[in-house]
Amino acid sequence: MNVPTRDEVSPANQAIFDNLKSGLGMVPNLYATLAHSESALGSYLAFQNAKSSITGKAREVVNLVVSQVNTCEYCLAAHTVIGKMSGFTDEQILEIRSGNASFDAKFDALAKLVRNIAISRGHADQALVDAFFAAGWTKANLVDAIIVIGDKTVTNYLHATTRVPVDFPAAPQLPA
Repeated sequence: MNVPTRDEVSPANQAIFDNLKSGLGMVPNLYATLAHSESALGSYLAFQNAKSSITGKAREVVNLVVSQVNTCEYCLAAHTVIGKMSGFTDEQILEIRSGNASFDAKFDALAKLVRNIAISRGHADQALVDAFFAAGWTKANLVDAIIVIGDKTVTNYLHATTRVPVDFPAAPQLPA
């Protein structure tokens, strides 16, 4: 599937492209691909940018874990860059992708639960849910983490299906 240019999308999507370009300096290929639909790009961005208790570094934990479970090279590349911008080191990003965060007990509980939810298609291990709450997360955090899992699953599946070119530096492979 091609990555549409600004001239190939609707006026509403052109306005979104302009906003993305001014904010990010580019329109990421995966976002542009959503603009094949009249409504998908705007709907997705509204979903992604909705108010949440899972923000910043915690959101990147979810994004990295889910993208690794779904082996999405596009999202792993993008969220490796964003994870570094959020303050994670290269080593921490690799560990997070493996479903752990030994450097932070709260992030570790989040990473373990998110990996389990993504692998088990939502049928979470109760012990991991209990550990998540024991680490200091709330019921609101659990609901919001599941929303972020859904958000990331959308783009993981979009890339897996369309195979649009990755326009971020490739994420390193996890150590064997």
